[in-house]
Amino acid sequence: MKHSLLFLTVLFIFITTTSAQDLAGKANAFINMLEAAQRTKALYPFDTTERYRFHYVPQDDRKGISFNELTPAQREAAITLLKTCLTDETVKKVREIMLLDNVLKELENRKPEDHFRDPLKYFVTIFGVPAAGNIWGWRLEGHHVSFHFSASNNKLVAATPTFMGDNPAIVLGGDQKGKEVLKEETDKGFALVQNLSPEELKKALIDTIVPADIVTANNRQAMIKNPAGIRYSELSAASKQRMLQLLNLYVHRYTTLFADAMLKEIQTAGLDNLWFTWLGYTDHAFGKPCYYRIQGPTIIIEYDNTQNNANHIHTVVRDLKTDFGGDPLLEHYRQSH
Repeated sequence: MKHSLLFLTVLFIFITTTSAQDLAGKANAFINMLEAAQRTKALYPFDTTERYRFHYVPQDDRKGISFNELTPAQREAAITLLKTCLTDETVKKVREIMLLDNVLKELENRKPEDHFRDPLKYFVTIFGVPAAGNIWGWRLEGHHVSFHFSASNNKLVAATPTFMGDNPAIVLGGDQKGKEVLKEETDKGFALVQNLSPEELKKALIDTIVPADIVTANNRQAMIKNPAGIRYSELSAASKQRMLQLLNLYVHRYTTLFADAMLKEIQTAGLDNLWFTWLGYTDHAFGKPCYYRIQGPTIIIEYDNTQNNANHIHTVVRDLKTDFGGDPLLEHYRQSH
């Protein structure tokens, strides 16, 4: 336990670019540190159904190599690779989410030898051969953390599905009392819904009953057929600004170059084609479940806080064009190989 806490609290080097050369270099730095048996567990071909596996609950049959099986130096190399795709703030949230497994282990009165809750039970999987001119990808996944990345033509081309969860959403006791890892996602959502005009709220609030989880779940293809709520074009100028602030919070989980490209795709598809949807309570109070969604032609963002007396958050970002790298990337890979 002490070793895992020490690892998860170290400071990491800030990396600002997202070129495939940087990704490949950091991926190979990680791979070159692995022993032969470790490589067998960590490395997969790009053209494999395993690449489409996506789950965010504790599991014992995940593929890849877990942080438990890595040395401290190897773990740091894996996080350095993560830093080529995500901002410092996002990596900090990932680290804090991992540490919440210690809180859950204590809350659930689990014994020290019980590893159902384990801050190092997170798996790294490399798909394909990392190189600047190659198509390849990688995944970091465990309880409440799931990131899927694909690279091609010297740049990061896909970074979804992206899942980040938070249980407890607010830590109620112990050493981490008061911790709220996804506080921004909660606060900005309420800032938007609570400042809607009565007419805007009447459209945005589609039901008082919340879904049990994110609607897109862990489906291979994210789809919500009938957008509902209020369109961006129907919002006041102030509400539009708050909606864009919420959208930017999720998109800027990734490094600047990739986030900018993602925003350009959203803008090209038309901001007026974005929908904001709210279900459940609109007053921000402990124990009152809520759900919100931003949906457009290229993106679905979901936030759900319903489980454990509404103290358990799930968030997801799905790029409707490039989830798991997208079908065109896979076809290009098959033609090239």
